[in-house]
Amino acid sequence: MAVALINPNSTAAMTATMTEVARHAAPELSIEGITSTKAPAAIQGPDDGAAAEPHLLELVSQSAAQGAEGIIIGCFDDTALLAASKRAPCPVVGIGQTAFHYAALRNWSFSVVTTLSVSVPVIEANIAAQGLTGFQRRVRASDVPVLELEHAPEAAAQRILQEALVAQEQDQIDALILGCAGMTTVVEQVRNALDIPVIDPVVCATQSLRWLL
Repeated sequence: MAVALINPNSTAAMTATMTEVARHAAPELSIEGITSTKAPAAIQGPDDGAAAEPHLLELVSQSAAQGAEGIIIGCFDDTALLAASKRAPCPVVGIGQTAFHYAALRNWSFSVVTTLSVSVPVIEANIAAQGLTGFQRRVRASDVPVLELEHAPEAAAQRILQEALVAQEQDQIDALILGCAGMTTVVEQVRNALDIPVIDPVVCATQSLRWLL
């Protein structure tokens, strides 16, 4: 099955990291990573999302026309997910969307640890739009800019881990969702430190296509 994993931002290194994780999660799928080169370098909040949307939708249309049987929107904000789903005849999933639904299917209450506070309202609105607010406890900002996950990974990991530990202690949750595609690089570190499941949204999105294709 041919799957297009589209990174709505223009940071190619993040595309490569996501694609590697996705291929490991579902080796039976043929996954192509695609970078939206005309977008902002990072999507941090609604303004960046709006700027990324036009080229992202072009890439969705191109991928569908070239035979993609499934498409992953590789941004935790699920940038333009609804519009993308209407453009393509194949399943289109978002990494945030699938992570929320995975937790709900397990009947897990969850908190999200994301990057900057500007992304919190976007994520909360997405959870509400999918009818999953009852499972959500908090969306927490780690105050780590998206690109710091590439440029200063050790410092970024420590701040994310600190916020994750606070979430586990204070939020009365069954699971924690890491709320950025770039956080795939810190999943194991956070898992090793927490006593609850830690959900990688890139893995959730990839594996969900096994059910849909």
